Amino acid sequence: MERSYKVDAIRCLNSRKASSKASLNDMRGSDDMVAWLELSGHSIEDLNHLNVIHVAGTNGKGSTCAFAASFLKAYGNDTGYPQKIGLYTSPHMRSIRERIQINGEPISESSFTTRFFELWDKLPDQATPTLDIPRYLQLLALLSFHVFIEEKVDVAIYEAHLGGEFDATNIIKQPLVTAISSIAMDHVNLLGPTIQDIAWHKAGIFKPGALALSTSQEAEVAKVLEERAAEKGILLAFVDVISKLPSSLIALNPRAQQANCSLALRAVRTWLSIKSPHRQDRMEENIVRGIEQFSWPGRYQQINQQKYRWYLDGAHNESSLQYTVEWFAEAARWLDVYVISHTADSRLILS
Repeated sequence: MERSYKVDAIRCLNSRKASSKASLNDMRGSDDMVAWLELSGHSIEDLNHLNVIHVAGTNGKGSTCAFAASFLKAYGNDTGYPQKIGLYTSPHMRSIRERIQINGEPISESSFTTRFFELWDKLPDQATPTLDIPRYLQLLALLSFHVFIEEKVDVAIYEAHLGGEFDATNIIKQPLVTAISSIAMDHVNLLGPTIQDIAWHKAGIFKPGALALSTSQEAEVAKVLEERAAEKGILLAFVDVISKLPSSLIALNPRAQQANCSLALRAVRTWLSIKSPHRQDRMEENIVRGIEQFSWPGRYQQINQQKYRWYLDGAHNESSLQYTVEWFAEAARWLDVYVISHTADSRLILS
C-alpha cells in the first residue's frame, strides 16, 4: 500500500518525539547512530564523501549555514561546481522539509516520503538490550544523511542541533571545515551550567585534519575553543567581520549577520581551497550575488504587506534579543510616521 507524506511519514516521525523534557540522550550521536547508519545501508565513509561543512554555535549558526549554501550556489552557477548543495538545519518554520534542502529548496513531499520509508523500514521499531531506537532529531539526521548520499550532493552543510560533542550530526568524522558561530548562554540545562561548558560542547565538532573556524568570541569562550583545538592538534582561526562586505545590502543590515556572513565566507573559501583550488579566485566575483540570493525566513526578516511592514526574528536568548532590538531600532529610524486623528464625525483617520 502506498504511504503518504502527511498521514504516514509525518505521523511516524512525530511518534519519536520525546514525551518529556528533552535530554542529551534525545539527540546524542552515540554508537547507536553508527549502527543505525549501517542498517540504512550507509557507512561513516559515505558521510566523509559528502564534503561536509559542519557548523555549531548558539546564535547565528543557521544563518551561517544559509550564507555558506548561498555562496556555494552562486559560485557553482558561475563555474559549474558544486552543482548539488545539501543543507541541513533546524528548526523549521512551516514544514519539516525545510530542514533538508538541496540547492536552496526543501525536498519535495514525495521525495521526503520515499526516502523516509526507505530508512524507516530498515531501522528497529523497538529498543533491545544492545540497540535503542532513533529519536526525533536522530531520525532526522539519519534521514538527511540518506537523502544527501542517495542524491549525490557535491557538498553538505550541516548545522548541529543544540550541542556539538554529543550531537547526532557529530558522527561526521571527516568534515572539510568546521565553524563555530557566536556562543552565548542557552540550553543551560543541557549544556551548562557555565558558558565554558557550553563552549566545550560546541567545540566537539572540531576534527583532526579539518581547519576550525570561529567568529570572534568572549575571552573565556575563546580560551575553551583554543584548548579543545589544541587537544585535537588542529589549527583554529578566529574570523573578524570582513570590512569590505557590501553592508548596504539588506541581508547585512543587521550587525550580527555581518559576522555570520564573514564566518560563512571564510568557511566557503577554505572549502574551495580544497575542492576547487584552481578556480577559487572566482568566489570574489560571486560574493555580492551570494549575499543577494541569501534567504533565511524568520531571521531578521522584513515583510512589506501593503501599508504594513513586518519585522520578524526568532531571537531565543538574551544576547540574540539584543541584536534584534538593535536591528529594529535602526530600521525604525526610517519608518514613516503615522498620525492618528479624529474627523468631525468621530471616524479615525490614519495618515
